[in-house]
Amino acid sequence: MKNQEILEKDLKYNWHPCTQMKDHEFLPLIPIKKGEGVYLEDFDGNRYIDAISSWWVNLFGHCNPYINKKITEQLNTLEHVIFAGFTHMPAVKLAERICNLTKMDKVFYADNGSSAVEVAIKMSFHYWKNKGEIRPLFFSLENSYHGETIGALSVGDVGLYKDTYKEILIKNITIPIPKDKSEEETNKALRKARKIFEKYHKQTSAFIIEPLIQCAGYMKMHSAKFVKGLKNLCEEFNIHFIADEIAVGFGRSGSMFACEQAKIKPDFMLLSKGLTGGYLPLSLCLTTDEIYQAFYCDYTELKAFLHSHSYTANPLGCAAANATLDIFEKENVIEKNKEKSKYIWESIQKFKELPNVKEIRQTGMITAIEMIDYPWQERKGLQVYEYGLQNGVLLRPLGNVIYFMPPYIINKEEIDRMINVAYEGIKRVK
Repeated sequence: MKNQEILEKDLKYNWHPCTQMKDHEFLPLIPIKKGEGVYLEDFDGNRYIDAISSWWVNLFGHCNPYINKKITEQLNTLEHVIFAGFTHMPAVKLAERICNLTKMDKVFYADNGSSAVEVAIKMSFHYWKNKGEIRPLFFSLENSYHGETIGALSVGDVGLYKDTYKEILIKNITIPIPKDKSEEETNKALRKARKIFEKYHKQTSAFIIEPLIQCAGYMKMHSAKFVKGLKNLCEEFNIHFIADEIAVGFGRSGSMFACEQAKIKPDFMLLSKGLTGGYLPLSLCLTTDEIYQAFYCDYTELKAFLHSHSYTANPLGCAAANATLDIFEKENVIEKNKEKSKYIWESIQKFKELPNVKEIRQTGMITAIEMIDYPWQERKGLQVYEYGLQNGVLLRPLGNVIYFMPPYIINKEEIDRMINVAYEGIKRVK
């Protein structure tokens, strides 16, 4: 089959996510036939560098031979079993490894990032209720994004996703973010945060944050000191701290987990995306023994956390996650990433010369080039996206922000091509 045949059938039946479908009257869908390494290939033989890891999930390349092997082995043994009243080795092994890595105590399985957020905010609220307190509020940062289910939308602050549903959301209060990573701006933001904590802490269950990088929040970045300061406020005012590491975990921030850089242990840590190497939907809500014990009782007390979905701890997803952790253990991934992120940073300095570039920034393996404040209706980022596709690089912008979050196996030649295509695409924007 050819691209056009598949495109026509797709548009007849499918409704795509985060998409105004009318755009596809002029912006063709790209039907992908196969993936290999950092490349995606369509049915007409065109190849694209996946510079965004297919929505930030792919760590070690498409069709990674080792992950393929481990999923196949699991497929031939057990594909799925109910996780209520039953268990299996992939889930037990994964939970043990993740707890050892993060120093957390318990794992609650879900199936995607938004679901993990829902688990955490429900579990936090339920914890306080089991303790005899009703705390209906949550804190999050300005410009934050934590998913698109109702609870996750409620604790986010990107109007593009949230505003339409404001009448049905739970109560959330936003905390100002620093303008940059400087100590002056960090301290100023923490002083503002303290005032909010002082006023609302008795009504608040938890504070949720994407540590170091607000990914869907246009790749805004803040310092480890800011994260540490907010954790200190949570401890002082007795509020749960939820670390949303769904996008920034597994090496994206420059360390295995972003919380490591802030030297903190959260009350909840949320993991997904790179957890399975980009293969299968799986997410984790990690928490502490203290929180777990608040739900541990005789069934008649009605304190149990009754939350589930049919594919909880799916063995194939757990097998993919275990294979991903194997690669981290066998290869010096984080150190190799530091070399690549340094090379990317040095290579993008030329973007500063472009008159339509406002700022460049980087944290770990996430790099962002923000164009000047074009009106959002003009969709200048879309021009860069189209140029990228025409030249073999998948660049899906966030408004006026072009970013790189490639698979870790990308080499210098592929980095150069990715950067040069983005540079020429931005240069052409008028």
